[in-house]
Amino acid sequence: MLQLIEKQLQQQGISLREYSELLMRLLDYGVVCRDESQIEQQLYDRYLRIEALVQDYLQLIGLRLLHDRRFQFLRVVPPGAHVPGMNDDPGHEGSQALRLRLNQHEVALVLVLRAQYDKALREGAVDEQGCVLLAIETLAIAMKNLLKRSLPDSPAERKNLFRRLRQLRLVHVSNDELLSDADAWLRIRPLIMSYVSDEVLAALMAAPAEGAPVPEHSSTEALENDSQENDAQENDAQENDSQENDSQENDSQENDSQENDADADNQDSGNTDTAAADATDVDVDSKDL
Repeated sequence: MLQLIEKQLQQQGISLREYSELLMRLLDYGVVCRDESQIEQQLYDRYLRIEALVQDYLQLIGLRLLHDRRFQFLRVVPPGAHVPGMNDDPGHEGSQALRLRLNQHEVALVLVLRAQYDKALREGAVDEQGCVLLAIETLAIAMKNLLKRSLPDSPAERKNLFRRLRQLRLVHVSNDELLSDADAWLRIRPLIMSYVSDEVLAALMAAPAEGAPVPEHSSTEALENDSQENDAQENDAQENDSQENDSQENDSQENDSQENDADADNQDSGNTDTAAADATDVDVDSKDL
């Protein structure tokens, strides 16, 4: 099997290491945009030469690949995901494997960006690369009008909010430091179309007009499930913290009646327990990213 792959790669002048590099990039980032950087330009051009080999490998592990030849980007699609422009994936309905994990603020931002992109499409305000130029001030107003939400005031929080969307290649920001400036601009990439369907967009636009709140399921299926999972994990973490604090208070009251040496030993043990609890919280948070 490996020898057959190497033979086909040699016919295209590509090494096994370069083939592995392309696959690892797709599995790690989930997306490759040719206009993002010189590295992604090289990876995209390499994919065009060995498209069948890449597709065969991804299909073997249950993944599909969305390839937009016009705007030159690749997106790995998890099993069972419903993606606008692609046929449904039979046999994997309801699968939650390899789904994104976006919090509610990121989901809200994706929805509003999709609405602004659709508006620009209708107005013909799209550049040759399929991108839409949008002012931060305009985005903040749209957030208020559509979802009754505000962009974070803190520059650090605002930067973190946009970081994930940049990683997904949904937006392009030339300078993160300018995100706190209302006069700053960003570019919405056409990849946003594959994350929010027309049906979801219609529900989003209809809710404010009818004076009703936007339903929580107004995101795509993948984004909705990830947001709910994150909320459940955060609630579990808060409950665990409360239980640990109650236990530590009870231990402290019992230790007050003991000798000084025993108190010192119990404090050391308490510190160890606290450190372990903190480490557990970090692990939980890292899964939510």
